[in-house]
Amino acid sequence: MIIAVDGPAASGKGTVSKALARHFRLPHLDTGLLYRAVAATVRRLELDPAIEADAVAACGFDELTLADPVLRTAEIGELASVVSAHPLVRAALMQRQKRFAHQPGGAVLDGRDIGTVIAPDADAKLFVKATPQTRARRRHTELQTHGSTMSYDKVLADIRARDERDSSRSIAPLVMAADALLLDTSFLSIDASVRKAIALVERRV
Repeated sequence: MIIAVDGPAASGKGTVSKALARHFRLPHLDTGLLYRAVAATVRRLELDPAIEADAVAACGFDELTLADPVLRTAEIGELASVVSAHPLVRAALMQRQKRFAHQPGGAVLDGRDIGTVIAPDADAKLFVKATPQTRARRRHTELQTHGSTMSYDKVLADIRARDERDSSRSIAPLVMAADALLLDTSFLSIDASVRKAIALVERRV
């Protein structure tokens, strides 16, 4: 069984995906980490994330990079949104994601284009969303726990800018698949979001 979970930044799709993986006993991949790893490698090598060739050169990152805590920082998140807009970067990472999705037994993947590009044949597709203000509050709280002093207004502005980049890019834009089920977590607790996600997947499969 393949479960595809898409949605914008801080919508709750990561939390929901991990819970679905535990519930259905499936391996899980946060595909956003792949792009964050590219972004972190670009920064480490002092390359330009806006130049496609530079971003592609960073796609051969070591697997150990995926465990680096720096990948969760706001700066790397912003850079990841930039490098992910390059068609050749998406092509370079696509096969890795497809192999994970189609492994024996299936998998849960979350990202921006899982249900539309990576696993359009997924058995269940969810599109997780929340208002920009809700997502900014969540991200702001998360950043504060990691010692960040970034203001809520700056986080909200970054969320909106990232939504615009992710939705307007020419290759694999953030869009809800036609056969996806919508999960709005704006006013739901984590437990309620997870329960509803499980119910939606069980209804579909």
